[in-house]
Amino acid sequence: MMQRVLILNGQFDPFTLRQTVDEIFNRLTKKQRGWLCTINVAILMMMRADQRLQAFADRASITVADGQPLVWLASWFGGKLPERVTGVDLVDAICERAASEGKKVYLLGATNDIVAKVATSLRERNPALQLNFSNGYFLKDDAPARADQVRKSSTDILFVAMGVPRQEQFIEEYWDRLNVGMAIGVGGSFDVLAGLRVRAPTWVQSIGMEWLFRLIQEPRRLFVRYLLTNSQFLWLVLRSRMGYDSTKKETN
Repeated sequence: MMQRVLILNGQFDPFTLRQTVDEIFNRLTKKQRGWLCTINVAILMMMRADQRLQAFADRASITVADGQPLVWLASWFGGKLPERVTGVDLVDAICERAASEGKKVYLLGATNDIVAKVATSLRERNPALQLNFSNGYFLKDDAPARADQVRKSSTDILFVAMGVPRQEQFIEEYWDRLNVGMAIGVGGSFDVLAGLRVRAPTWVQSIGMEWLFRLIQEPRRLFVRYLLTNSQFLWLVLRSRMGYDSTKKETN
């Protein structure tokens, strides 16, 4: 496995989308269980304030950069990331590969209508895909039963789209009970795959401005988050360039 790239408090595997999918299926073949984290700038900053989320990411079998700024700035930290790897792209690519290799997939998250729409779309594109799903709106007391549903399906790959950090906490807390080969938190990817949110054009993604495209669509929800996280990220990057250690969160 290639050496990880350390950017602030995140450790990233220098994988392309194709290499990421290859690594997942290699691990499944070897029966090596684990989880994959897709980390963007906002999540990287959240990790600094959330010890549990940081520890979850640190223990990930695979960690990919879901943010163009991370790809661009990797060289500043002595490494190289070949491309951005997003949750939406992973769902599509993994389901295509799973269909051809007979691996089972489970979608957990969003509302019943949304996750059903995503499942229908994936099955239409991949008729051989073995796919189960359930919604992500359940009470804490119902979480064990939801984990049991996943386990009974004998799932190889679990996508959890319940938002950060709830999806990571669910995977961690019920890891043994889930008994899946690979679990992947994909945030709001089901909304995009269901067509509820428009994804930024490729050229907007390539210049690192997808966050602005999303902000225009959801200004009330995202304005403060992006203002704070982007500013914090830029400040920490500049501090690291000046020789300060920004690998871990600051303590008071």
